[in-house]
Amino acid sequence: MQKTVTIFGAGLVVKPMVDYLAKQGYNLVIASRTVSKAEKLAAPHPNATAKQFVATDEAAMEDYIRKSDLVVSLLPASLHVLVAKKCIALGKNMVTTSYISPQMRALDQQAKDAGIIILNEIGVDPGIDHMSAMKIFHHVQNNGGKIVSFMSYCGGLPALDVNTNPMGYKFSWAPKGVLLAAGNSGRYMRDGETVDVPGKDLFSHYWLVDVPGVATFEAYINRDSLPYTELYDLKHVKTMYRGTLRNVGHCETWFTLSRLGFFDDSVFHDKLEGTVSQFIAEHLLGLDKNADVETALADKFGLPAHSVILKKFGWLGFFDDSPLLIGKGSACDVLTSIMLDRMSYNEGERDLLAMHHEFVAEFPDKTQNITSTMVDYGIPDGDSSMSRTVSLPAAIAVRMILEGEITVKGVHMPVLPNIYMPVLNELENLGITLIERFNDV
Repeated sequence: MQKTVTIFGAGLVVKPMVDYLAKQGYNLVIASRTVSKAEKLAAPHPNATAKQFVATDEAAMEDYIRKSDLVVSLLPASLHVLVAKKCIALGKNMVTTSYISPQMRALDQQAKDAGIIILNEIGVDPGIDHMSAMKIFHHVQNNGGKIVSFMSYCGGLPALDVNTNPMGYKFSWAPKGVLLAAGNSGRYMRDGETVDVPGKDLFSHYWLVDVPGVATFEAYINRDSLPYTELYDLKHVKTMYRGTLRNVGHCETWFTLSRLGFFDDSVFHDKLEGTVSQFIAEHLLGLDKNADVETALADKFGLPAHSVILKKFGWLGFFDDSPLLIGKGSACDVLTSIMLDRMSYNEGERDLLAMHHEFVAEFPDKTQNITSTMVDYGIPDGDSSMSRTVSLPAAIAVRMILEGEITVKGVHMPVLPNIYMPVLNELENLGITLIERFNDV
């Protein structure tokens, strides 16, 4: 009997997974709140079916899981644990591309007892970053060396030929998720010292990174890097850093947006009307709604009249009669709507996914600087790089689980050689490659 995979979610990154798994011949059920999105994904494939599904309908969720051989959760990360608990109860394997939360980690023994795997962090970041790094870690260890420094960077950006707005950024995945992440705190280790970066200082703590074959970018910390010392089993590491790449000029602008309060999602406004300028004046600056916002911002943040930040804010419509695009929501919702309107990809434009690892390895007779770099572009009028690099690793893992190539049970991320090597090899066959460079010091 042909195996059935249920995919919860039909967002921006799902299409390459659907295409890959449909080609493998599995029966696919694409369950989404917006059934029209699921229908569009299913339409080219006779073995794919679209279904309307509201994640709060737990009875429907159980029914889908019961009828599946494997479940992929591409729902909001907060719902993964609910799906996982039902998969455990029903003895069904599960795959997600999201980070393992403490609540998900706590299900490890239950998943083992149920005889299933819950494979997480099998996208691009997290995902390809883990797998490409583990390949180098194990290579060094197998050759008698030890890793003393690991710095990893990843960013999804518009390709340089379509970098056509002053913000230097376009949205290839959930816009509000990008903005909410802008308030995350971070932590890393450098030369044996722990560095804490509060969320309010995230964009003031950055440096420049040269990525071979692409460009120079800004890098800022991506959450807490310290747990990866243990997850990667790096007993001798003194520097551990995982960062996000953005185009030069990004951090200073987003730092000012943060200080202004635009990443705050805690205050909900039931009724929003008027202009963006009036919203900023009244709700973020505490001024009369018709105040001169450009002058007020320049004074508040010490910006000269010729500041590029002010010019970017002017482009976003902060200082003119640009109307609010939503009738209710938080400051974060307001900014999300503005950016989605002005910073989305146009038809036919391609994105860029850049990933760059820097390792320092010590051997008994030498020290090596090692890099592993992935530069991947979206397909014009086709799949974005973000959608391919997020969903194809997960799709490959789904196939491997269903075909019995992955047999480990419990809650996992792809750090085992029998998971990451086949996935990396198949990604290379699909045109997603990493270039490794080894240089003796």
